[in-house]
Amino acid sequence: MTAEQFADRHIGPGPDDERRMLETVGHSSIDELMDAAIPEVIRWHGALDLPAPATEREAIAELRALAARNTVAVSMIGLGYHGTHTPAVIRRNVLENPAWYTAYTPYQPEISQGRLEALLNFQTMVTDLTGLATANASMLDEGTAAAEAMTLARRASKSKSPVYVVDADTLPQTIAVIASRAEPLGIDVRVLDVERDELPGEFFGLHLQYPGASGAVRDHSGLVAAAHAAGALVTVAADLLALTLLRPPGEIGADIAAGTTQRFGVPMGFGGPHAGYLAVRSGLERMLPGRLVGVSKDADGNPAYRLALQTREQHIRREKATSNICTAQVLLAVMAGMYAVYHGPDGLRAIAARTHEAAARLAAGLRAGGVQVADVAFFDTVTATVPGRAAEVVAAAAARNVNLRLVDADRVGISCDETTTAAHLAAVWAAFGVAGVDGEVDADLPAEFHRTSDFLTHPVFRTHHSETAMLRYLRRLSDFDYALDRGMIPLGSCTMKLNATTEMEPVTWPEFAHLHPFAPAEQTAGYRELIAQLEGWLAEVTGYDAVSVQPNAGSQGELAGLLAIRAYHRQRGEGHRDVCLIPSSAHGTNAASAVMAGMRVVVVGCDADGNVDLVDLDAKIDKHRDALAAIMVTYPSTHGVYETGIAQLCAKVHDAGGQVYVDGANLNALVGFAKPGRFGADVSHLNLHKTFCIPHGGGGPGVGPVAVRAHLAPFLPGDPLGAHEDGRPAISAANHGSAGILPIPWAYLRMMGAEGLARATGVAVLAANYVAARLRQHYPVLYAGNKGLVAHECILDLRPLTKATGVTVDDVAKRLIDYGFHAPTMSFPVAGTLMVEPTESEDLAELDRFCDAMIAIREEIDKVGSGEWPAGDNPLANAPHTAAMVSGDEWPHPYPRSVGAYPAGIDRAGKYWPPVRRIDGAYGDRNLVCSCPAPEAFEN
Repeated sequence: MTAEQFADRHIGPGPDDERRMLETVGHSSIDELMDAAIPEVIRWHGALDLPAPATEREAIAELRALAARNTVAVSMIGLGYHGTHTPAVIRRNVLENPAWYTAYTPYQPEISQGRLEALLNFQTMVTDLTGLATANASMLDEGTAAAEAMTLARRASKSKSPVYVVDADTLPQTIAVIASRAEPLGIDVRVLDVERDELPGEFFGLHLQYPGASGAVRDHSGLVAAAHAAGALVTVAADLLALTLLRPPGEIGADIAAGTTQRFGVPMGFGGPHAGYLAVRSGLERMLPGRLVGVSKDADGNPAYRLALQTREQHIRREKATSNICTAQVLLAVMAGMYAVYHGPDGLRAIAARTHEAAARLAAGLRAGGVQVADVAFFDTVTATVPGRAAEVVAAAAARNVNLRLVDADRVGISCDETTTAAHLAAVWAAFGVAGVDGEVDADLPAEFHRTSDFLTHPVFRTHHSETAMLRYLRRLSDFDYALDRGMIPLGSCTMKLNATTEMEPVTWPEFAHLHPFAPAEQTAGYRELIAQLEGWLAEVTGYDAVSVQPNAGSQGELAGLLAIRAYHRQRGEGHRDVCLIPSSAHGTNAASAVMAGMRVVVVGCDADGNVDLVDLDAKIDKHRDALAAIMVTYPSTHGVYETGIAQLCAKVHDAGGQVYVDGANLNALVGFAKPGRFGADVSHLNLHKTFCIPHGGGGPGVGPVAVRAHLAPFLPGDPLGAHEDGRPAISAANHGSAGILPIPWAYLRMMGAEGLARATGVAVLAANYVAARLRQHYPVLYAGNKGLVAHECILDLRPLTKATGVTVDDVAKRLIDYGFHAPTMSFPVAGTLMVEPTESEDLAELDRFCDAMIAIREEIDKVGSGEWPAGDNPLANAPHTAAMVSGDEWPHPYPRSVGAYPAGIDRAGKYWPPVRRIDGAYGDRNLVCSCPAPEAFEN
């Protein structure tokens, strides 16, 4: 296989297809098209300085060599990251299954019922185990979940105090993330030993760890009562496996629970990705940030799932937002939820009991050998005291291939998990120089901590315990869904391109999957080399000087970039600069991130062509010149256009003393042709789950690295275990964020090479212009740039048709399901429009199939407009059509069943049938149900 062939595999259109597409667009070559589309002032004509492209076999061999430089030791470090056995049926049929990992966020719920049910299982698992009323569909990790809990407590508390108390026995990386999030918001974080120190007179929130980082299990009920008496809310960061045996937070009055579900079958992955969780008591559910799956009903009255309260994605509220979270860790949440489904309550209790018994045996053996072990109740972690010998013991264990936690010069932390064996315990005892124990040990937890309430009572957790049952359940759910393995997902601003199997393959290798993020540096040389190479390649592609991969979502990359700008101004004695200019067309996370970074948002208008209005920009700069910190601008614009004034915009902001943030969401239209770091930007975040092929996984995982010019490099995210010492913010709980999926973009860049990357960009832009050219006479293309060209996406304006016929953008989106497509992005950035991004991965046949479907739908709209079909009863208003609907005995509609079931161009043998009809979103919001409904709900 030659180097060029991987790019040929990745890029859908072949040379003949490209020629036909170019003829339609009216250009003779892709280079000519790009020269016409991209303003010359930012056009880069060089060649990327990247290694010559590798073949798939060569890339896998290089990754094998990097993986071999990692040491997969027995991890007993703990601190929120634990060894776990991923059931093979879940690894093979979820993590490694494109039906699950190529799906998108369930914005079209009718074709997302499988992953929505899986997420509802996850939410139910979390609420049952924590004893709280409502949980969301996952957070990014435990650290960020705890930070979101802090800001939720501030919103909900009646206390006016800025003080937030954090127990000193909290995970250190969580403390670092909380502190980083708190400082720009003016929150005073006080880390106290809550067992000994007196609580402040006033505070708005209290964060407790259960069990503590030391392993201690304590009765927090008195602290909860004291906090409530002070008007504060209480967050308990709880270990879900421990909660199968221990009294849950909800039963001692906690308001919020936060944490991670990593040990529920999700590999450590050197820090991620993992599904964090956030749950709240009754009364707080409508303040809960992030995604929330709820139960509603479809047009036939049948139960159906959807994202409940979709405006809870707080970034939609722009500068009034309280969170910038716009995603979840869906793929990992599905795995964790299915782990609970597969094991059931009895299986989870057994795993927890074995884990606790291992820790109890470990402690007994140490005590028998004269080692002092903290005299507290514990679940899986013990802290041993060996005065002056802790480093020696840790080194002795490492020599036996076991990693322990060095607490300080005198203390060692040891954590057990479901993978702990007798041999592991023997190695630890040997490292301490003791013989250990045989026979029975006392493994009973103190009675006052025993959980007495039942959990996971829904039948879904008590049914699928054989591999046959589990396999069929996973297949059933995936069959409900539409993902890239079925067809194109033309979502604007989302870049749903191919996630090649070769890129995905290394993710589950033990050398990448099973490393603890705090493992000794000498054990992670391969990982660190891969990360350094990836950061270097990303810097070259973007024209920046330094990159950090720590942010584990695009929203977190935005925050990291803005915090770097803020720190830069403060270092220069200009800490008063706090105004962030944001175009009215910007993605809502921009404004939300600016607020979280302690900035004031000032909106800049757009002109009639969708470009940033430079006259309004001048006015806003003049008004806020002395306070101007930054501008956030997306390029190409959110409207899918290469704005000609971008270099001028950058110069204006720089002249006023501000910094330029270019949102990297649309980088797929720039790679190889323009570099933000060269045309005036100071910082960008990059979406590796868009441009660089990490799969969307149904709405996560994502990675949002932050890239900066040299003057901002000192302010990039710092190591969470040392961030509070060097002053650099901790953006996520692990130093390298979701490192476990970084082999994917590494492989993509390594196999594409400079020429392949540029060609991918060119074909992506060609595909968007081809779609625009074919559909322009049927649907107006709202915005265009140079010579009538769009960038990598185009916006189709349905508003005139809606006004004339009553057919809405929702009707078109749902009718596309009948034609076998996921709809484009609806009503963003302009209400009543569809934003189409075909990417470079779709071949001409699929592009034509989509265009033909859109043209056929336009003909259907015309029939509604002419009165041939009534406005309220036509194939668009009734879409999507289920198999049950079109095969029913009654057919009262004025169009044939065949028109509803098999629109023009559909392959009848391979048709995708949605499992439910159109879902009533308003009903679901009014009747908020966010855990598994009783089976009786589905009887009809």
